[in-house]
Amino acid sequence: MQPILHGISSMATRQAFSELLVDWHARGGETTTIESVGGVDAARRVQAGKEAWDVVFLASEALTKLQAAGRVVEGSVLPLMRSGTAVAVPAGAEPPDITSEDAVRAAVLAAPSIGYSTGPSGVALQALLDRWGIATQVSTRTVQAPPGVPVGTLIARGEVALGFQQLAELIHVPGIAIVGLLPPSIAIDTVFSGGIVAGTPHTDAARRLLAFMASPEASQAKQRQGMTPV
Repeated sequence: MQPILHGISSMATRQAFSELLVDWHARGGETTTIESVGGVDAARRVQAGKEAWDVVFLASEALTKLQAAGRVVEGSVLPLMRSGTAVAVPAGAEPPDITSEDAVRAAVLAAPSIGYSTGPSGVALQALLDRWGIATQVSTRTVQAPPGVPVGTLIARGEVALGFQQLAELIHVPGIAIVGLLPPSIAIDTVFSGGIVAGTPHTDAARRLLAFMASPEASQAKQRQGMTPV
């Protein structure tokens, strides 16, 4: 009898894994469920060790920390996909110029409100504002989306005029217009990886799942969901 695998992931990869699991099950893979929540919350729950997870999918940096803490099996982490950060505005709004670093900085300074996430893209954006020397200047106009809530949702509600988040988390949100990815000089890319949670009794099945997720056969699904295979 096949085991049932339980995984947890950040919201950024939710759509990609939803599609990949359909293919995995069609190929006869073990029944697998993946709960998608805010990345910070997912890492916290795996670190706490109170839930019976078999696999975890998070930004590579977060998995490295979990592996160092003994919560992820040493040597089990596989890089799976890369997600670029995009800029979005409300549907129908005039899109700003984001073709260069200077243009993006000007767009941020001109925006009445700026949205960012609690995840890796949000951390990187805050560092960028600091580097530009405008973090304090725009602090009263920045809005951090609650964990698990796409920045696009805030844009669609009219709470944010200019939003930054990973493309994969924006492409399915109605009521917004995606302006494009950040220019190469300030690109914010996040690599998402998968790892086996320490203590799982289903290590072999978990390795098979991760191998499929990292295989060429999984590439098209990742691309359809705004990701780049790695």
